Amino acid sequence: MAARRITQDTFDDVVQENILEFAMDPEEAVNEAIQQFESQGVDLSNIVKAARNLAPESGQEQKHAILQILDCLQKAIIDADSETVDELLVRFAKQCHQELAVRYLAGEKGAYPAMMAACRLAAEDRHSLFKALHALSALLDGQPDLLDAAGQELLLRVLQESGDDADLTLAGIRCIRHACLKHEQNRQDLVKGGVLPLLAGAIVRHGDRADVVREACSGLRIMTFDDDIRVPFGHAHDHAKMIVVEHNGLRILIEAAKVFTDDCSVLSEICATLARLAVRNEFCQEIVDLGGLNFIVALLADCIEHQELVKQALSTIRAIAGNDDVKDAVVNAGGTDLIVLAMSRHLGSPQVCEQGCSALCMLALRKPENCHVIMEGGGALAALQAMKTHPREVAVQKQACMLIRNLVAHTQDFSQPILEMGAEDLITEARVAHRDCDDVAKAALRDLGCKVELRELWTGQKGDLAR
Repeated sequence: MAARRITQDTFDDVVQENILEFAMDPEEAVNEAIQQFESQGVDLSNIVKAARNLAPESGQEQKHAILQILDCLQKAIIDADSETVDELLVRFAKQCHQELAVRYLAGEKGAYPAMMAACRLAAEDRHSLFKALHALSALLDGQPDLLDAAGQELLLRVLQESGDDADLTLAGIRCIRHACLKHEQNRQDLVKGGVLPLLAGAIVRHGDRADVVREACSGLRIMTFDDDIRVPFGHAHDHAKMIVVEHNGLRILIEAAKVFTDDCSVLSEICATLARLAVRNEFCQEIVDLGGLNFIVALLADCIEHQELVKQALSTIRAIAGNDDVKDAVVNAGGTDLIVLAMSRHLGSPQVCEQGCSALCMLALRKPENCHVIMEGGGALAALQAMKTHPREVAVQKQACMLIRNLVAHTQDFSQPILEMGAEDLITEARVAHRDCDDVAKAALRDLGCKVELRELWTGQKGDLAR
C-alpha cells in the first residue's frame, strides 16, 4: 500500500497552529508536526521540515527561503538584470543542495521554467551560463521528470557549442546525469539526440581534467542503467553496445585511466563504467586486448587500501570474467590472490565482500582448474569469513553460497575441506535468515554432500489439495 502524501501548505499550517495555539517554539512545533503525520502513515520525504519565519514589519508568515529566492529570481529575469540573476542563481543552487524536499518545493512552484529562462538570458555570457546550468543541475537532482524537450535541446546544444570549455561541459554533463538517472525516456531521447559521442568526446578533449572525466564517465554509465521502474524494458544493452562499437568507448576509458594513475576517484569511475560496458563476450576480450585487465590487476595491487576503488575493480573483474577465456587470463595474471587479499583487507565492507565473492564465483564457473587455484589461495575461507562477518547482508550470503557451489560442483574433493571450515552451519543460517538465499543455499549444501530436504510442492497428479 502506497504511503499517504500531504502538501507543503498542509504541513506548514499544522506547524503554525502548534506555534499559535499551543505556544510551542518553532523547532518544537516542527517536531510535533512530524510526529503527528508520521504516526498517521504520511510520507514526509517531499516536505521541507522547517517553520516559516515571520516578516519583521508585518508579523505575517513569510515563504520558505527557497521560494523567496525564486520570487526574486523570476522578477530579475523579467527585468533582464543579469547581475542580480547571477547572484540569485548561486543562492538558489545552495538552497537546492540542502535536500530533495527543498528541490521538490521549488519544482512545484515553477523553478524549472525560471531556470530555462535564466539559461536563455545567459546564452552569450559563459560565466552566467555556467551559474544557470549549475542551478539547473541542482534542481534536477532527484527530479528528472522536470526536464522537457526544450531542456534536452538546450543541454545538447551546450555540449556541442561549448565543447572546448571544460567548465560549461562539466555543468552540462552534470545536468544530463541528473536528468537520466531513473528516467528511461530522457536517456533514450538524449541518445537519439547524439549525447553519446558528446560524452565520449568530453573525456578525450578534457582528458587532463579529473572532474570532467569523472562526470563524463558517470554520464556514460547512467546511459546503460535499467533503473526506471515505470518502464518494462529499457535500452541499456543497446546503449552499451553503441558506446563500445560506435564511439570507441573501451579504448577511450582505458587510455583515460593511464592519465590518472594517482587519482583513485577517477579510476573508480572508469572501472565502474568499464563494468557496465562489458555486456558481450567480445567486449570482455577487447578490454583484455587493450591492456585493461593488466591495468586493473595492477590497480588492485597498488591501491589495495582504497576501499571504493577496490570495490569497483572487483566489479570490473566480475563483469569481464563472463568470457571463459578472460577467466583464464585473470587467474594467470594473479587475480585470484589479489581478490582474496582485497576481501581480507576490507572484510568489514559488505560491498567489497560481495564483489569479491561474485568475482571468484565467475572465475570458478565451468573452470575446475581455476577452482584449484581459488582453493589454494584461500578463496573458500575468505567467502566463509565474509558470511560470518555479514550475516544480515543477503547479497554477501548469496554470492558466497554460489561460490561454494561452483567450487565443489565439479571437484568433490573440495567438499570435505570446505565443510571443515564450518560451511554447513553458515549456509544453513543463510538459508533460514534470507528467503532469497534459499535456492542457492540448498544447491550449495546438496553439492557439498549435506542432507537437504527437497520438498515436492506439487506432483502434477490429480487429487485433493492439502488445506
